[in-house]
Amino acid sequence: MGEPSDSLRQIDTRRSYYGWVIVVVAAMAMVATMPGRTHGLGMITERLLQDSAFEMSRVEYSNMNLWGTLLGGLFCLPCGWLIDRFGLRSVLTVIVAVLGAVVLWMTHLTGNAALFVAITLTRGFGQSALSVLSITMVGKWFGKGVTLPMAVYSLILSLGFGGAFQLAKPYANSDWRTLWGAIGWLLLGVMLPVAVLLTRDPKRNAPASYATNELAATETEIGFTLRQAMRTPAFWMFGMAISHMAVISGLSLFNEAILKSQGFESKAFYDMMSMSSIAGLVAQLPVGWLGRRVSLARMQMVGLAIQATCMMGLPFVRTMPQLGLYCAGMGVGGAISAILFYSVWSQAFGRRHLGHIQGFSQMLTVLASALGPKFLAECQARTGGYHLAFQLLSVVGFCLAAGFCFVRVPKPEEALTSTGSSS
Repeated sequence: MGEPSDSLRQIDTRRSYYGWVIVVVAAMAMVATMPGRTHGLGMITERLLQDSAFEMSRVEYSNMNLWGTLLGGLFCLPCGWLIDRFGLRSVLTVIVAVLGAVVLWMTHLTGNAALFVAITLTRGFGQSALSVLSITMVGKWFGKGVTLPMAVYSLILSLGFGGAFQLAKPYANSDWRTLWGAIGWLLLGVMLPVAVLLTRDPKRNAPASYATNELAATETEIGFTLRQAMRTPAFWMFGMAISHMAVISGLSLFNEAILKSQGFESKAFYDMMSMSSIAGLVAQLPVGWLGRRVSLARMQMVGLAIQATCMMGLPFVRTMPQLGLYCAGMGVGGAISAILFYSVWSQAFGRRHLGHIQGFSQMLTVLASALGPKFLAECQARTGGYHLAFQLLSVVGFCLAAGFCFVRVPKPEEALTSTGSSS
């Protein structure tokens, strides 16, 4: 096969540059999932419980949220199929439009049944479908060299969520419907035009002759199906690693009570969140750089070991320097796990069926995030504290880290020799 012409090289360069536009659009799409996420719904939880239009206890609301999250997690699978079938722009446009409409509809609701439907739909289209799409966008554009773009994506994402909470802060004492309405109109007025005007599909951007480049053909046309990927140990190990992290994230619901039980004042909770966020932000770009040079399995092993060590030591944290060390470890370990979760699927299994694969893996995290708080609450109810939960999560983390010593990350071209067809 001859060398590609200068015109094709120019197309390749423009295509690479536009991939960074997609990184920004994808990060914006993930921030747009906020009304379907726990920390997004958390902004209005107390006001919802006090709303006379809904008569429910805190336990009833938590059960509603649990089942809404579990049912919403099922949206991940069809979203992955739709991405592979219809492309990024079409699916992103529809999901953003529907999510915005559901959020606005929610502001007019009365009655618990309607609220449950609305929470399920925001979880399904926001936390599940839009998250799958956001992560897949970067993977579709960058393929094997995705770790550094994903680190930049993660950095923009962290800043975006921080900015979103600052924008919501003036609404802290307003009626929850006012805040929710503002979010709905932002989805339709800002994110929807971005989806329509800036989102592109990499394969459709390249002319047919571009596919004669051997590397480009390999990048776009070869890859594992979901069934083939599920036959590999790497698929399940990385899936379990991020699910473990999702369970740990359930601690955020109880961090203030945990710290108070260990002698800290209430403001330590906010210091803890800030320190963890800063540590994660500082770690993201170095982790992305290392991801292009170090085995992803070895990096995941280190990330899990750091988090497991921190979890093991949390019950013994009594001073601010100790809390700072804990937060630094959790921030760095979390950054490693998050970036690898964003990156590994396209790097290991290719881009051809990435939507299917990303959809299934995202569903695992959604289910884990729903069950995590329940697990922690049960431990507290049965033992009078959270220490047993810390120890169990730590042991699981160390076991997973040890398992990554034996995991080999596959390459997309291995799909041609895997059992079954890649078509």
